[in-house]
Amino acid sequence: MTLDLSSLGWDEAFATSYLPHDRPDQRPGRVTRADRGVCTILTVRGPDRASLSGALLAAAAKDPVALPCAGDWVVLRHWTDGRTTVEAVLPRRSAIVRHAAGDESQGQVLAANLDHVAVVEPMHPTPNGRRIERLLALAWESGASPLVVLTKADTAADPTAVAAQIADVTPGAPVHPVSALDGTGLDALKPLVAPGRTLGLLGASGAGKSTLVNALAGTEVMGTRALRADGKGRHTTAYRALVPLPGGGAVLDTPGIRAVGLLDGEGGLEQAFADVIALARTCRFTDCRHAGEPGCAVSAALTSGRLSPRRLASWHKLQREIARETRRRLARIAVEERRPPRRR
Repeated sequence: MTLDLSSLGWDEAFATSYLPHDRPDQRPGRVTRADRGVCTILTVRGPDRASLSGALLAAAAKDPVALPCAGDWVVLRHWTDGRTTVEAVLPRRSAIVRHAAGDESQGQVLAANLDHVAVVEPMHPTPNGRRIERLLALAWESGASPLVVLTKADTAADPTAVAAQIADVTPGAPVHPVSALDGTGLDALKPLVAPGRTLGLLGASGAGKSTLVNALAGTEVMGTRALRADGKGRHTTAYRALVPLPGGGAVLDTPGIRAVGLLDGEGGLEQAFADVIALARTCRFTDCRHAGEPGCAVSAALTSGRLSPRRLASWHKLQREIARETRRRLARIAVEERRPPRRR
């Protein structure tokens, strides 16, 4: 039995990037799960497990972004002694990259080669606007098409009205109220997981990501757990997993994200706050700080109620965060460039 890789997104562009690696002892595959030093990969022959090659480990020591992650298309090599290794990661079409934990300004790839990224936020008790904005900036920066999925729509008296409120702070990203319990809104998401398409899910614990995966699959493929007594989510998914769906297509589920660090994501921030950016460009002065200066269009929007103080504060906060991470990254690069080359 063979697997049709095109159902998982393999196409002519990926095939072309694989050509330099095409040899009898190698074949392509897509990573469904990446653990420390070992990946689970789907190939035409089915699932396989592979360790990382020395070259990949050396590259990752310099930049963790080089490590394969869920959603990556990779090159597998089968050795005569029975070993299987990941030799290379094919160029990514899109990638969700956040600031890695720790003091060094380095990135961590959460997922790769997504066509759409859904920011998943529950309607109960109430959607968190700040979290949606932050995750949307990450989604826009990925290169995939973002959307917002408001789960647990069955818990809201008027889910359409809630979705309309959230849409005011998600310019360019459609908002879908969804209930996995009664099927509301699922039809709008199914085209995003058609054969060859991959939908990624970002959200906090308890947002209903795993339940949404099960609803799209039509069967239980991900475990789910009830909320804690204090209403906070439990970590159901402990790792990032690419889940192939019956009939083709895939969903990439991620663990609940507690902290989202933006890494040099000015492009994503501009798209996530396109409404604020548009106002700022009409200010009288190009160096306007939007703190009550004459001719400040942002301040005028605050006064008229067109712009909320919370959204402006969120924009300023994320601007400062990205500027700080950019400075740290440039400082790290400068230090590395001053280091003498290693002797061989």
